[in-house]
Amino acid sequence: MTTTNFNNKTILITGGAGFIGSNLAFYFQDNYPDATVVVFDMFRSGETFSNGNLKSFGHFKNLLGFGGVVISGDINDSIALESLESDYSFDYIFHQAAISDTTVAEQDLMMKTNVNAYEALLKIAIKHNANMVYASSAATYGDSNRFEVGYEQPNNAYGFSKVMMDNITAKYLADGVDISIVGLKYFNVYGAREFFKNSTASMVIQFGHQILAGKTPKLFEGSDKILRDFIYIDDIIQANIKACNPKKSGVYNVGTSKARSFLDIVTILQKELEIDNGMEFIPNPFVGQYQFFTEANIETTIANLGYEPKFELEDGIKSYISEIKRLFEVKYE
Repeated sequence: MTTTNFNNKTILITGGAGFIGSNLAFYFQDNYPDATVVVFDMFRSGETFSNGNLKSFGHFKNLLGFGGVVISGDINDSIALESLESDYSFDYIFHQAAISDTTVAEQDLMMKTNVNAYEALLKIAIKHNANMVYASSAATYGDSNRFEVGYEQPNNAYGFSKVMMDNITAKYLADGVDISIVGLKYFNVYGAREFFKNSTASMVIQFGHQILAGKTPKLFEGSDKILRDFIYIDDIIQANIKACNPKKSGVYNVGTSKARSFLDIVTILQKELEIDNGMEFIPNPFVGQYQFFTEANIETTIANLGYEPKFELEDGIKSYISEIKRLFEVKYE
């Protein structure tokens, strides 16, 4: 599978001040200096949802050192999208912007932001003849025990909205669009630039900071049997890049295909940090509304994107540990 040369190309990254979007922005800056990279993000304000969490996790500090174009805007704003469409001619669109908080109760805004705005951006991609890569989610599987496209059973509005995005993709592909469209169902992502997701950041950084603060990490009872497919940010970026030149458009899982436990995370962190604060086990209040197992089937991802994960959980945490320490020391707000 040929490697795409992004030099002299124009790239749009929605949600580009967020976790994955900002990592993509720096990937292009570091590897393709002649690319024009446009970051579009609804940077955070004090606005919150009814659950008390911020409406946007986009943060300027994720983009410190970025030399491309930065546009503050809302993907629900049709005038802002019209400006993007008229002011640029995009070659690639990486759509990472979304309400990604699974506990958000505002279903109307969830659908507008995740479903309707995606289709509006897809129409821009088609007009510009730009290949589209977008963030879907393992949350689409919800209560399913089979982690393959076609077996989705979302159990929250966020997971449902991502299923609807995937359905839109299937419709456009069936209609024979000329661009490639690839949806990536991210499993549990962790790594640099996730800090500003606050309480929705991965348990890797949350446990890491608990340990550094001298606290005993609190785990749910039976945490050795609560398994997730944890994937390091570098593998997510790899998948996004490979999705630009797929053998076949479609929706693909992005994970490691190896489920690991939360107990593993704490054990690896304490080893890497050389701190042993022990562990405390507490009752799990989410029994009945909690996934006890996720593991990506990545056979089609390997076959059609040429993607293969490079980071085991041990490798990812080892690579991330210096950043976990740095963030603990600077104590960002």
